[in-house]
Amino acid sequence: MPLRRLLLGARRRHRSPAAARTCRRAGRHDDRRCCSARLLRPRRGPHRRPRRGSRRRQRHPRRTHGRQRDVPGDRALPADRGGSSGMTADPKQKPSDFRTSALRLLRSLGPDRPTVAICLALSLVSVALSVSVPMILGHVTDLVVQGAGGGRVDFAQVGRILLGAAVLVLVSAACALGRGRMAQALSQRAAHRLREQASAKTARLPLSYFDKRTRGEVLSRVTNDVDNIALTLQQLLTKIVVSVLSVIGVLGMMLWLSPLLTLIAVVMLPLAAWATTGFGKRAQPRFAEQQAATGHLNSHIEEMYTGHDQILLFGRAEHSKRAFDERNDAQYAAGHRAQFLSGVIEPVMAFLGHLNFVLIAVIGGLRVAAGAMSIGDIQAFITYTLQFNNPLTQSVALANIVQSGVASAERVFELLDAEEQEPDPLTPARPQQVRGRVAFERVAFRYEAAKPLIEDLSLTVEPNHTLAIVGPTGAGKTTLVNLLLRFYEPTAGRITLDGTDIASMSRAELRGHIGMVLQDTWLFEGTIADNIAYGVPSASQDDIVRAGRAARADHFIRTLPDGYDTLIDEDGGGLSAGERQLLTIARAFLTEPSILVLDEATSSVDTRTEALVQRAMADLRQGRTSFVIAHRLSTIRDADTILVMEDGRIAEQGTHRRLLAAGGVYARLHAAQFTSAPTTPEPV
Repeated sequence: MPLRRLLLGARRRHRSPAAARTCRRAGRHDDRRCCSARLLRPRRGPHRRPRRGSRRRQRHPRRTHGRQRDVPGDRALPADRGGSSGMTADPKQKPSDFRTSALRLLRSLGPDRPTVAICLALSLVSVALSVSVPMILGHVTDLVVQGAGGGRVDFAQVGRILLGAAVLVLVSAACALGRGRMAQALSQRAAHRLREQASAKTARLPLSYFDKRTRGEVLSRVTNDVDNIALTLQQLLTKIVVSVLSVIGVLGMMLWLSPLLTLIAVVMLPLAAWATTGFGKRAQPRFAEQQAATGHLNSHIEEMYTGHDQILLFGRAEHSKRAFDERNDAQYAAGHRAQFLSGVIEPVMAFLGHLNFVLIAVIGGLRVAAGAMSIGDIQAFITYTLQFNNPLTQSVALANIVQSGVASAERVFELLDAEEQEPDPLTPARPQQVRGRVAFERVAFRYEAAKPLIEDLSLTVEPNHTLAIVGPTGAGKTTLVNLLLRFYEPTAGRITLDGTDIASMSRAELRGHIGMVLQDTWLFEGTIADNIAYGVPSASQDDIVRAGRAARADHFIRTLPDGYDTLIDEDGGGLSAGERQLLTIARAFLTEPSILVLDEATSSVDTRTEALVQRAMADLRQGRTSFVIAHRLSTIRDADTILVMEDGRIAEQGTHRRLLAAGGVYARLHAAQFTSAPTTPEPV
């Protein structure tokens, strides 16, 4: 999962109902802490991008007092490790632990224990009433047979008995209906809790967790797997429990009627148990493979969807289709294996049941002929035999649903059990006055133990200075800034802000002093004003307009149909890349950060808009400590210090002119970008 897709921030409130709806639809809303972590929704292709909206939203008056500082919608920079950060998970599934996962899933129903108890009670009543009906009908048959033999049938008594049986059936059906409604509500509440836990968990996971997994796989655990768990719980309470109780009740009635026939009826149970256990054990890992294959397929479909224009541009449609076919075939094969094993069980059980029925009918008829049983008894027993086989067969079939649900639960629990990032200190430090002095003191960092990325790096950035960081891909540029933002923790050394170790500060406090403007701009569904004021919910309309003017975005905003009240979606509602970037600059202006991070802020902007962006950037950097990461060296000529990184270390540092004169790494990078420029160094 690309790190830029993860948004970490302090506690904030939605500025509009549309923004709240967007958050809820993505399954990440938490009224108590929204939105500490946000998995961005997939971008729609340009062929579906709407035109600039002209709808107007009624705005609530904004408070002009109690200004609240917040993290201005910062996102983690993409991992700089010389390769892709979107690695897929290990396709090898660990051995499934059915018992542990099943018990944990049942324990998750703790808050709904009263509802579970009521469901079980209703199931017990419903089964008891339904089990008594065949015995009553058998008694009616005996009355009719005896009456017919004596020449007179007491139809009044038969009618009363049948009416009583009908009442029992109606009461049993009412109990079943109530049980079904309660089970449905319970399963949805359990799924809701799991989604909340998973959403809250993503806020506490380190970015390294997402480095090793695709976005589709993570989303599949929070959506598909949780939905499958809800289905399993509903089936468990509505069908599986009823089937088990029915088998117990029917077996008791059968023993009471005829132990011999009961022995014949249950002789097939060992074979049924063998079939259930054998095929069930083989089906469980296949269902886990099916869920994993579905996650990989979802991830690739999302990549095809979000990068549709790029796939066509580079002529990779056929390659993408082949990759899709491979994943689709893998998902089909995994699903086929799982469904084949689960599908074999039911016909085997049906065959055993029919064979059992034939034996009981033959032997029961002989006992009736011998006078050992009445016709009503054999009728009731045969009915019980059918009732015994049906729930038994159904239980075996539903066991496959349980297997699939437990496999999904294992995947969700794996997410919930993942190692979390280091928590904030219990008593976090707060600098008395943030001037913006940042110091890296012998900092080391590595993504993997055997592959150090940054080693023994020391660096000091004075307040109000601009530090430009350049270097080849994988040199550690963005990692350096990610360490400053505490998206990652150093493996050695420390980073201080005005003398305070940032590890002793809360992440929300630290990021509240830092603003970011990235190349890959992020907007959400709402108005222009909502997007600008994302980091300051209490901002007034005047504050928003001033930020827009400072970012040189006011002119184009006022050309929109509704100005600052124009609705846009997460793709920017038809705004150009430069206009979207100006909005993020305005957002940074409004938060008034002490430290500014710019990552490729102008590399995707057209020439005309770049001039506006550059001037807005220059104004934004005034009076702030700035970190600029850029491959376009023309944007950092005026930086106070240029830091050249190579292989995780500082290769050289200095001003633009001094580094050119030194003729080192920076001079080579400069010459590579400006081949038409003079090759002789500029005078110092």
